[in-house]
Amino acid sequence: MEDCIFCKIVRGEIPASIVYESDSVLAFDDINPMAPVHVVAVPKTHVATLMDVSEGMMEGMVSAIQQIAQIKGIDKTGFRTVINCNEDGGQIVFHVHVHILGGRKLSDGMG
Repeated sequence: MEDCIFCKIVRGEIPASIVYESDSVLAFDDINPMAPVHVVAVPKTHVATLMDVSEGMMEGMVSAIQQIAQIKGIDKTGFRTVINCNEDGGQIVFHVHVHILGGRKLSDGMG
């Protein structure tokens, strides 16, 4: 999508602090972190919400998350992954994405 901020980041039109990149996934530090480590991983193909994901579309995402956790040094201590879906689920950017949070003991809330 032309207007999607995550698509613009994937295309290199908006700068981001890139943490990880593969053929299908791009991950970058969140600009408003809710934990000491807060990375956003997005599929490079635009998909609006989790409800729009078809079989195979998120291929590589789990592997990417595992590698991001290792890169950020939270693979042993633990981390949380969050996918918000639609407005009531807290989704703000309508390009499916995974939040990877860690770096401290997390409370019951998202951060």
